[in-house]
Amino acid sequence: MNAVARLFRAREAGILVMLVLFVAVVSLIQPRFFSVETLRIVLLAVPLILVAAMGQMMVLVARHVDLSIGSILGFSAIAAGMIFRDHPELPLAVGFAVGVLSGAALGFVNGLVVTVFKLPSIIVTLGTLSLYRGLLFILSGSKQIDPNDIPEPLIRMAQTSPIDIPWIVIIAFAVAFATWLFLTYSQIGRQIYAIGSNPVAAPLRGIRVMPVTILVFTLSGALAGLAGLIYAARFGYVNPGITGVGFEFTVIAAVVIGGVSINGGAGSVLGTVLGVLLLGSVQVALPILGVSGFWQNAIYGGIILIALVIDRTVRQGGLRGLLARGGA
Repeated sequence: MNAVARLFRAREAGILVMLVLFVAVVSLIQPRFFSVETLRIVLLAVPLILVAAMGQMMVLVARHVDLSIGSILGFSAIAAGMIFRDHPELPLAVGFAVGVLSGAALGFVNGLVVTVFKLPSIIVTLGTLSLYRGLLFILSGSKQIDPNDIPEPLIRMAQTSPIDIPWIVIIAFAVAFATWLFLTYSQIGRQIYAIGSNPVAAPLRGIRVMPVTILVFTLSGALAGLAGLIYAARFGYVNPGITGVGFEFTVIAAVVIGGVSINGGAGSVLGTVLGVLLLGSVQVALPILGVSGFWQNAIYGGIILIALVIDRTVRQGGLRGLLARGGA
């Protein structure tokens, strides 16, 4: 009985309830939302966000934030796309390596600047958001990677696999599972939570904060780079002016909805996955309900505010504790 009570008190249970209620309400308003085809569309909307959200989750747990992931995604997608365009004879794995490694390099720079100069990550990554976008235009010469430059095998990864689930969906959930294993069973994974919970006490416990922090930003960049390849597979082109623009806002929304605390030290892979699924469902539901796409950012912002209030309430010991503090 206690185990059941703990389950229903868990943040993940609350997010799951929100997801089920959202699907139920939208399905009542528009029955065609509740269909196999809609489920497939939601699953195709999930991988791009989910892969980058795993990296952003680790950054937030370590009490930082990475606002540059949209630009890293665009840079990595362009870099890989140029390899595909200029050297079509090379295997697909080379393009993936270029995308992931270029993303990791940009993430490493973020982590290095944050730790060496002891600057707030929100300021550093706000700067590199623009810097990396500028480098993207310089690298590409402001030219788009056209659909005929994207290899057919990469396009097919967004369409099918031997088990009829698109490869990009399989890759995304494999990344989530690997992130769960890393955070749960590795020493570094536990150190990430320790740094986020108390960055002052972490060094006293023998944790090397600087290398771990740099690693977290590097992993975030690498996963944003992988998301860039998924973007190319999903949409079939890469435009330097629009690829990844505003993407960081969507990812942060998904992670915060998933229960990851902006104050660090708290958050789970399961919660993040559920947050991504909820956000993916919202993305798909809006056009079906006839809601303009211009409302998406407003809706994301509202959801983030609600999630922050919920997070604050939980940390204050529930609604009663929050009201008590307010009365004082």
